[in-house]
Amino acid sequence: MMIENGLPQVQIFSDGACSGNPGPGGWGTILQFTDAAGRVHEKELSGGEAHTTNNRMELTGVISGLEALVKPCAVTLTTDSRYVVDSVTKGWVYAWQKKGWVKADKKPALNVDLWERLLPLLKKHQVTFVWVKGHAGHPENERCDQLAVAERMRF
Repeated sequence: MMIENGLPQVQIFSDGACSGNPGPGGWGTILQFTDAAGRVHEKELSGGEAHTTNNRMELTGVISGLEALVKPCAVTLTTDSRYVVDSVTKGWVYAWQKKGWVKADKKPALNVDLWERLLPLLKKHQVTFVWVKGHAGHPENERCDQLAVAERMRF
């Protein structure tokens, strides 16, 4: 396995899908790592809910990928969700948490239950977020979308 900063290096790709907002939704996540012999290993995860939102599915995919890691890792996490990427990289989620889950506009933050699951995972792992444009031909993002849509269709 490749090592970065003394930690195993893992790639996580994630996407969410929802029909209606709220409505039936799904998420898909791919975990990839390269072993010492240079072989790439991949695991796909997916799930969904009958009544949810797109942002909840985006967050759930990210959380599920990070929760699948059994030890601390250096993670490059690629998603097409500006909501997830910007909330973390711009520090919004930390400000919401500090203010009792209230946003700058004085409205309550949404998806607090999921953010409370994600934040400890961001402390456990060294996560670098990468945003990609959705439906733009990124192979892993497209595959995650297929997984998410398939789960959404089950509901």
